[in-house]
Amino acid sequence: MNPELEQLLVLQDRQQKIRQIQTEIETVPLRRKSLEAQLAASASAVDTLKQKARQLEVDRKKLELDVGTRTDSISRFRTQQYQTRKNDEFQALGHEIERYENEIRKIEDEELELMVQADKVKLDLAEEEKKAAGVRESIARQTTDLDEKSKALQSRLDELTRERADLEGKIDEDLLGLFEGLFKSKGDAAVVAIEHGVCTGCHMKVTSATAASARAGKEIVSCENCGRILYEA
Repeated sequence: MNPELEQLLVLQDRQQKIRQIQTEIETVPLRRKSLEAQLAASASAVDTLKQKARQLEVDRKKLELDVGTRTDSISRFRTQQYQTRKNDEFQALGHEIERYENEIRKIEDEELELMVQADKVKLDLAEEEKKAAGVRESIARQTTDLDEKSKALQSRLDELTRERADLEGKIDEDLLGLFEGLFKSKGDAAVVAIEHGVCTGCHMKVTSATAASARAGKEIVSCENCGRILYEA
């Protein structure tokens, strides 16, 4: 095989590996963002339950105050009953007392329902906090792995970049320009094999003369269809 062609194949290998690693490196921030979103969602679920628990407690205390207010009113009405000598006023006060007692029973039922809800939220919160702890541990571990992977990828990229620079210094400038242009425009490979007279880059049949020149390996041969540099497999 033509020595320059061999160098191009090695260079292409490094270029392809560099591109692959660069793609992996580009996914790191996306992966990190996904982990952060998972962590935020877990924390949000815990906060939502905490807020619900606080609101239930606020509502329960408000009901307690409502009961207290009505209890005070009942005590006041009873005192007024003892003090009045008018039968109709006594009965009116009795109706007010009965109304407030009914309201107190209704409020106490509501308070009991809130206590039941609060107990359920407390259990849900404990379960959610347990899950959140697991999520934090998992994400911390994944973040550490991601950091290590990122460092390893960058180290390998630096190594390949140095190798590519060394290789480029050994290749004819015009040939290197042709290679780089093809590698950039074709998006897969600039140097491809001929198999059974067919360019494996564009999958088109090449002329017999092109195939023969590639087989001889004495010069750089390009596919007349796609322009890729050819070599005999």
